[in-house]
Amino acid sequence: MEYREIGQSGIHASAITFGAWAIGGWMWGGADRKQALEAILAAYGLGVTAIDTAPVYGQGISEEIVGDALKQLPRNKVQVLTKFGLRWDLKEGSLHFSMDNEEGDMQDVYRYARKESVILECENCLKRLGTDYIDLFQLHWPDPTTPIEETMEAVLRLQEQGKIRAAGVSNYSVEQMKVAETVISLASNQLPYSMVRRDIEKDVLPYCIENKKAVIVYSPLQRGLLTGKIKPGHTFNPGDTRGGDRFYSAENIKRINTYLEELQPLAADKNASLAQLVIAWTLRQPGITLALVGARNAEQAIQNAKAADINLSDEELKMIDDKLHNLDLVF
Repeated sequence: MEYREIGQSGIHASAITFGAWAIGGWMWGGADRKQALEAILAAYGLGVTAIDTAPVYGQGISEEIVGDALKQLPRNKVQVLTKFGLRWDLKEGSLHFSMDNEEGDMQDVYRYARKESVILECENCLKRLGTDYIDLFQLHWPDPTTPIEETMEAVLRLQEQGKIRAAGVSNYSVEQMKVAETVISLASNQLPYSMVRRDIEKDVLPYCIENKKAVIVYSPLQRGLLTGKIKPGHTFNPGDTRGGDRFYSAENIKRINTYLEELQPLAADKNASLAQLVIAWTLRQPGITLALVGARNAEQAIQNAKAADINLSDEELKMIDDKLHNLDLVF
């Protein structure tokens, strides 16, 4: 496993990071807590020391499971990345989306990052995680109702108090990062990125490279689509939002599977799965620091971690990109 510094924070984390969105169940059609815990522990056993979670993933469920794992792991050897700024327990801020709670009722989720809310969320995160500090505390989504400076002043206070080691943002533009930097030194920006979703290469990624900010990418497997396991006609479980995702149209699933079939010989040559090949490709892209990869059970976690063992030559990377140029998705 390779370990990379998150910006200039002094925090080194496993390049393959356990993405704990799916284990919260929300938007993934549910999850099994026992299997989720086993997945985290299995990943750690293969060198995956970093875990990325958030309060909104299952309304605290994901963080609680991560907290259970921390009870069995050496805290100083685990990097806990969590977030703030999405509230489902109040009616303030900018409405972002709706989610199902454990009872199956729909609740609105608001982007809300006022100073007092940031402080409260940090305390709640610490309780659910069962720890006294967070390695990287990230604003989950921009909150248009709150000045960026106010949000970052609260984060700076938490850093000064030792409750967080480093500050990060997620889904931030270059302009928003620049404003945040007037208050606090950001370590990272977490953004969506995959073989079929590369828009951050236009501006945010170059900015982060130039300013030595880590880029943490989520959904590198495009929520499972790049594993090759999702075929046309696939049926998703109730509550799984992938069925309505633009990448999951019947035509796009067909075209992506055709592309993946062209990569199959390379994967076979590496004795790797398509998912492992995609993860390895992601980590070789300029400026990409960490790749968040989710797992619902131990076997998935083990297979994800083994992607770190795959070496891709410059020629192989070029071949993959050449084939990507011929992939035309329909939106």
